[in-house]
Amino acid sequence: MYNNIMLDRNRPRQVVFYGRVSTDHEAQLSALENQIQWYEDQKKYHPNWNVVDRYIDEGITGTQAKKRPSFLRMIADAKNGKFDLIVTREVCRFARNTMDTLSFTRELRNIGVEVFFVEDNIWTMDGDGELRLSLMATLAQDESRKVSERVRAGQMVSREKGILYGNGNILGYNKVGETYVVDPEQAETVRMIFDLYLQGLGGKKIGDELTRLHYKNASGAVKWDSGNILRIIRNATYMGRVVYNKSHNNNYLDQRRIINQDEDTYIIGEKKFEAIIDEDKWYKANAMRRSKKKPTLVVGGTVLRSRCNPSTNMWTNKLICSCGSGFRRDLWGKNKAGVPSWGYRCYNKLNHGSAKVRREARLDTTDFCEMKMLPQWRLDLIAEHIFEDTFVNKRAVFAKVLELVKKYYRPDDTSPETHKSDSEILAEIKALESKIDNLIDMRAEGVLTKESFTQKHSKIQAEIGEKKRLLNVSAEEVPKDNAESFKASIRNIEQTLHAMSDFKGGASAAFMDKLISSVQVVNSNSYIFNIRYSENYTGAIKGNVNGRRNKAVVNIDEITGSPDGESASRKRKNACPDDQPYRLLSLTRINYNSSELICTYD
Repeated sequence: MYNNIMLDRNRPRQVVFYGRVSTDHEAQLSALENQIQWYEDQKKYHPNWNVVDRYIDEGITGTQAKKRPSFLRMIADAKNGKFDLIVTREVCRFARNTMDTLSFTRELRNIGVEVFFVEDNIWTMDGDGELRLSLMATLAQDESRKVSERVRAGQMVSREKGILYGNGNILGYNKVGETYVVDPEQAETVRMIFDLYLQGLGGKKIGDELTRLHYKNASGAVKWDSGNILRIIRNATYMGRVVYNKSHNNNYLDQRRIINQDEDTYIIGEKKFEAIIDEDKWYKANAMRRSKKKPTLVVGGTVLRSRCNPSTNMWTNKLICSCGSGFRRDLWGKNKAGVPSWGYRCYNKLNHGSAKVRREARLDTTDFCEMKMLPQWRLDLIAEHIFEDTFVNKRAVFAKVLELVKKYYRPDDTSPETHKSDSEILAEIKALESKIDNLIDMRAEGVLTKESFTQKHSKIQAEIGEKKRLLNVSAEEVPKDNAESFKASIRNIEQTLHAMSDFKGGASAAFMDKLISSVQVVNSNSYIFNIRYSENYTGAIKGNVNGRRNKAVVNIDEITGSPDGESASRKRKNACPDDQPYRLLSLTRINYNSSELICTYD
C-alpha cells in the first residue's frame, strides 16, 4: 500500500508535535509543560526530524475534535503539505473518541501524513498500525466514560449535601463562601418584580417600569427584557432553596448541554439560606406563568413539539430592522366590516424595550430600537409597484414570444429534424446524392454485389425522400387532427404569459417570495428591497411611502444592480406609450401615486 520510501523511518521528516491537557488546573498545566519538554527530548533522539511547528490545546476535552482549535489547525496545515509526520505522546492526547481517532488518522494517511504515538509505539502506516490504534483508542474512550460516571456520582453526592453550583450571579443574593447572603437593595427589586407580576403585568411592562425607575439587573446594568423577568419568576432559589436538574450533558462524547424543559423533574432541595420570596407567593406566581404558557410536548426533559411554530408569513421571514432584529406580525386593527389589517413589530424593541422609554428615563439608548410598527399595506404597495415596473416592459417581449410560438410550436413534433434550416437540409441531400454516386462507381468496379448495391441504394433514396418532404413542409401548416390540440396549447401559453406580467391587485406571495431575498427597514416609511433577478444577478430597490393608505405616494430608487448606468424617470397615467421604450434595470427614480399611477420620461 505504501512505497519503501514512505516506510523508511530514517528519511528526513518534516515533523510537528501535538499536546493537550483536559483542564486549566495548575497540575494539568504543569503536565503540559512536561509534555512540551518531553517533545523537545524526543527531537534529540531523531536527528532526521525537522520540527516545523507545535500545536497545543489547553484546558480542552479530547472527546470532541471540533472543540480543539489547535488540533483543527494542525489538520488544515497537514492538507496543505506543511509536514509529513505528527508526533504525540499517547493516543489519549490525540483524541479520546475512537471514531475521531480512526477517521482523522485515515484521512491523514491518505494524504501521506503519518502519526507516531510514542508511548504506545504506534506508527499509523505500519501494517498493524490501525489495529493496534483502534484497541488503544477504545481504551482511551472507555476511560472518558469512567471519568464521566465518576463526575455524575460526585454530583449526586453534592446534591444530597446541598452544595451550590454556579458563580452566584443571581439578582438579590451575593455568594459568600458556600452559601447565599441577601443583598437588601437587589432583594427589593426581586420583590417588586413578583408583586407586579401577580398584579397582572407582563414581562415587557415590568421591564419598562424597572427601566423607568433606573433599577439595575444582576450585572449592574439598567437593561431589562421579558426573558430575564420570567427567569426571575421561575427561579426557585428565591425561596431559599437550591434547584438541581435544570440541565445536563447529553453524553460523555458529545458533551452538549441540554436544557431540561420539564419543570416537573426539577429537584428542589431543602431550605439552605434566607428566602427573598415566601413559598406561597412563588408558587402562585409560577402557577400564573404556567397558565399563560402554550401547551408544549416534553418527554424526558426534551421538547418534542415546540409551542412556537415557524412563521409562514412572507414578510416576517424577509424583514430586517435597522437594528438587525427580525419582526413579529401583530394585529394593526379592523375596519368597519371587521376585516383585520396587520402590522409588524421589531423583536428587539418588543423584548428589550424601546429607546424612547430609556431616553425619557435619561438612560443610555445604545443598542435599543425605536422602530415604529410597520403597516403591511405599505410593504404590499411598494412590492406591487416594484413588480409592476419590473415586468411592465416584459409585455411587449411576451407578445413577441407568443408570435414565435404560434409560428413554430408543434405539440406532436419533437423530432430534431424539424428544427433544421432549409440550407442544412439541402446540404444533407447533396451529401446523400454523393453517396449514391459512390455506390454506382463501386458497383461498376465490382466491389459491391447487385443485392448489396440495391439494398444500400434504396436506403439512401428513402433518406433523400424524407429530407425533401421536410423541405416542402410549410412553417404555418398544422395537421387537421392536431388543430384543436394546437389551439388549446397556444391558449394555455398565452394565459400563462399574461399572468406573469399582470400585477393588478399585487403579485402572488409565492412569486414575491422567490424574487425578494430580504427587506431592510430604514424607517416606517422607507424600505430597501433586495431582489434576485436571476441566479447571478441581484439588485436593491429603495421604496418610500408617504401619505395615508388611499392617497399614498410611492417613490422608488434603484440603488444597485444597474448594468449600464443609464437613467430614466417615468410618469404614467394608466399606461405608458409603447413607442417610448426604457430599460427596467437602468431606472434610478420612479414616482407613483397609489390612486393614479403616473410615470414620466426624460
